[in-house]
Amino acid sequence: MGQLYYGDTQEPIDIPDRLLAHLKIVITTKLRRGESFTLTWRHSDQDCAGRSSVWLQQSIPLRFVFSSAEAEQLDSAALQEMAHRASSSSGLVVDLDDLPEVREISTLAPVA
Repeated sequence: MGQLYYGDTQEPIDIPDRLLAHLKIVITTKLRRGESFTLTWRHSDQDCAGRSSVWLQQSIPLRFVFSSAEAEQLDSAALQEMAHRASSSSGLVVDLDDLPEVREISTLAPVA
């Protein structure tokens, strides 16, 4: 289980490594372009019911911590869909219990 540290808070957001790897690419790409957006996640079954949202912009510090030293393989179709959703008026909504599927080796994006 990886963690996303947002802003100056000491409490991390627990996110599975595979999903966190995809989020890292989408978030850093959008922020590099100067595009702010919301990230909303439904709490996992282990947490209390509900959801949380954060506003992501360049001036707010982020840190991605992965539990595995090995890089995750990325699914380019999942990345494209996540980027599209992040650009929508509702922002990027993720379910911490749903992980991007690896479709085939030929569709994998390079790890950045």
